[in-house]
Amino acid sequence: MKIEARIFELLTVFFIVLAVIYAVFTGLDNRKTEWVGVVAVLLAGGLVFIIGTYFRFVARRIDTRPEDYDEAEISDGAGDLGFFSPHSWWPVLMAFALAFFAIGFALWLIFLIVFGIVFALIAIAGLVFEYYVGAERH
Repeated sequence: MKIEARIFELLTVFFIVLAVIYAVFTGLDNRKTEWVGVVAVLLAGGLVFIIGTYFRFVARRIDTRPEDYDEAEISDGAGDLGFFSPHSWWPVLMAFALAFFAIGFALWLIFLIVFGIVFALIAIAGLVFEYYVGAERH
């Protein structure tokens, strides 16, 4: 996670420098600095800083991964990477639910918004509890 933390920390520096450059160039162009853009870029830098800080804290708590070790070989990363459901239909249903919600929100159709939210909650519950009920129960 150290690599990811470095990437986001460099992005934080990039956004701060970009905000200063943006403030200078908008001030030169029309004699007034455009502060909304400066604040937006600084807030983007702040959000990236939060993510980088999270990765830095996680990197301290976990063992060194092959990605963080400069002398690592490809075989060091071998093994199980986790469990991925090979046949789940719940993500597809969740996508349909969120599509219904997005269309309802775009057209401001309250019944479609409510249907999308309810459908999404059912799909999320199905995804979370997929391996606790039915034939796949362990």
